[in-house]
Amino acid sequence: MTASSFEQPPSAAFAAKAASGHFSDGTELPGRWHAFPEHAAAGLWSTPTDLAKLLVELADVWQGLSSIFLRRQTLEEMLTPQNGGPYGLGAAIAGEGASLVLMKRGQNVGYQGYLILYPASGQGLVVMTNSDNGSKLAEALIKRAASAYGWPELPPLAD
Repeated sequence: MTASSFEQPPSAAFAAKAASGHFSDGTELPGRWHAFPEHAAAGLWSTPTDLAKLLVELADVWQGLSSIFLRRQTLEEMLTPQNGGPYGLGAAIAGEGASLVLMKRGQNVGYQGYLILYPASGQGLVVMTNSDNGSKLAEALIKRAASAYGWPELPPLAD
């Protein structure tokens, strides 16, 4: 993930490529974006390509094709709902077997995004938008991809 960083604010090189965030009324965020001190919750600057690379690697680990940075046992723990809720370690989880799906919404002032992965098939999608209204687009794209690729029925998209 060479185009991702927790650097706050982002480097000049990254900032030059970054899309400005927008409020729901379409106005640009003052200063183009907001930098948050909470690195784990709001500090990752990334690209759809880098996030897709992560999903591909997770699917490869799940399918036994790779163990470069993660063991299958660790990924199984990550994809196991915790304390009876809908979340594994870091993302929402639903289904089992071929229907097991990892879902993660990314939301910050001026930006909305979503990633989804079916690890058994290796199919997924990353959507990133630079608007507070972006969840509507992300959900529509995910539902369309699910229909086009014959994904198992999606549960309500969780945060």
